[in-house]
This record gives sequence, C-alpha cells and structure tokens, in this order.
Amino acid sequence: MSNKKFSMILMALVAMSFFTPSLSFSQASEQSSFSSKIKTPNTAGELRTKEEEKFSSEEVEDRPTPTRSSGQSGRLQRHGVGFGLGETFLLGNYSKHGNDKISLDLLYSYAASYSFDVLVNAHMSEHTDENERMKLMGLTSSIKGRFVEYDQLAPYFLGGLGFYAPRAKRASATSTQWTDQKISFGLNFGGGVDLRLNDHYVVGVMGQMHWPFEVQQDDQSDLKGYYFKLLITGMYLF
Repeated sequence: MSNKKFSMILMALVAMSFFTPSLSFSQASEQSSFSSKIKTPNTAGELRTKEEEKFSSEEVEDRPTPTRSSGQSGRLQRHGVGFGLGETFLLGNYSKHGNDKISLDLLYSYAASYSFDVLVNAHMSEHTDENERMKLMGLTSSIKGRFVEYDQLAPYFLGGLGFYAPRAKRASATSTQWTDQKISFGLNFGGGVDLRLNDHYVVGVMGQMHWPFEVQQDDQSDLKGYYFKLLITGMYLF
C-alpha cells in the first residue's frame, strides 16, 4: 500500500472519531426530550380523589331530607287554650235592646290535621240601653281551615254550629219584661289570621258572626237577631 493511500485512510478514521460522539450526544438529547413528554399516571392521587368522592356521596345520602311531615309533625294533635278580647256588635233586633260592648271569649283548639283545626268558643256578655238589656250566651264549635301559610303567618276561615241562649229585657208602656230563657241552635262563620310566635304561643285577629235561630216566646213576640265579634286572640299550645 502506498503512503498516499495510508494517509487518506488514517485521515478518514480520525474524522470518524470526531463525528461519532456528537451523533451519540444528539441521540441522547432526543431520547431525554422524548421521555420527558411521556406522563406516567399518578395512581395515589387518583385513588385519593375517588375515596373523597365516595365519602362525600355517602354523607349526602346519609343526610336527612326535610319533608312536610317531619317539619310540621310537631303541630299535629296539639291542644290549645286561650282567649279573645274585643268588641261585640249587636245587629238586627238585638241592637234594639243594648249597645255594643267589649267582651271576653274563651277559646279551645285542637290540631286535627296540617290544614284544619277544631275551634270551640264560649262567651257571655250583657249589653244595656237605658231600660232595656240584652244577655248573650253561646257555646260554639267550628272548623278552622288554613288555606295558605306564609312563614309563621297563617290566614284562615272558619264555620260551624253552636248552642245559644239569648235573652232580652224589653220595655213596654207599662213595664219591662224579660223574654223566656231558652236554648236555641245557630250558625257561626268568619275568618282571621294567626301569627305563630314560637312553638307554644300564637296571637292573631279573628272576626266571627254568630246567628242564633229565632227563639219563640209564649206571651210576647219572638226574639231574633245576630251579632258580630271582632277579637284579638292569644293561644297557648301544648
């Protein structure tokens, strides 16, 4: 082999020795950049997230859902006693024997359902007008229906039947005479609004019309009329 060929081969080997490390370095950099783009799954984080979702779903399922029966069950089958204080307005023929007067009524209620109560009213009052008088006595029972409830405010209507014992002292040209004491049947109806202060106390306003049937008399004209009560009410529930 000539010296010229030998020198060319040697120069080629030297050149290859210089280019080989640079190629390996570029390949290594490409592999590192490619490996950095590959994302391995975070198994521990995913498991922790699934466990938190499971616990939160179990808490939501265990949490009691409020319903009407659970929220208002404390109002069912409860008794109430109270009073009504206000004006009694005599109407019809009753107004001829006495003047309007402030009177006191005794009240009892029983919560039979979410919307309806039984209301019992007992009252007695005496009204005067010069030489004439009018005595009113009544014991009535009514159905009290709440047609809507807004927060603690409840408007209602009521209606029912009752027993009445009206009596009048009439003045004539020569004397005054009481009508016969008799018990008659009658109607009552009206409405009002209640405000529940707390679990035991309720206040409100009530208007109630009382309409006793005609009371027949033996030796004088029959007694007939009606009266209206406008009352401020207060009840204690137990």
